[in-house]
Amino acid sequence: MKAHRSPGVGHAALAQVVIVVTSLVVSPPSAAGATAQDSTAHSDHPQHSHPMHHTADPAPPSETGEAAFAGLAEMVARLDADPATDWERVSIRALRDHLVDMHRLVTEAVVDERPVPGGFTARVTGTGPTRDAIQRMLPAHGRMLTALGYEAEVETSSEGATLTVREGGPEPAPGRVARLRGLGFYGVMTLGDHHRSHHLAMATGQPMTGHGGGMIHPSN
Repeated sequence: MKAHRSPGVGHAALAQVVIVVTSLVVSPPSAAGATAQDSTAHSDHPQHSHPMHHTADPAPPSETGEAAFAGLAEMVARLDADPATDWERVSIRALRDHLVDMHRLVTEAVVDERPVPGGFTARVTGTGPTRDAIQRMLPAHGRMLTALGYEAEVETSSEGATLTVREGGPEPAPGRVARLRGLGFYGVMTLGDHHRSHHLAMATGQPMTGHGGGMIHPSN
């Protein structure tokens, strides 16, 4: 009891006991060696207690943002990498205008599709810039569809244009006709691996030969 009444000695001894007991509770005997090493590592190198700080930086984003902007960025990178690029002829603006036409055609045009023997017909309409985009894109793409072996016809109107697409040949296989109708207007607009070369020619100011022999102006 007298020991408890000696503040100088009792408090110091009690503090030492608390430290010893705490270390025993935190560090199991079976891991004493590892605990000692960890304690030394934490005291000497405090940053080891935050492993997330040493995580490698993630890979940079692969997209440059909005789809049309990404297309323009890809084209600029390609032109920069080509020492033969004739910058006097380059027009990124022309490519931008075409990408805007593509966007309007997909998101703003009204399409009325109906089956016809061997395929379908699509009446594509819009107003203002959307109508203009329809009338620029459909005739050129109709020629491309013809080059792919389809029977394609385009008729322009005051509201847009009508595209009629049929499987070629006198008796096309029913499965081919079903596929064509399943693709519909928006599906056939993606057919053919021509868009990349088309866009490259447009950006570099080169004349583009349309499928079917006609020349396509870079704004089309």
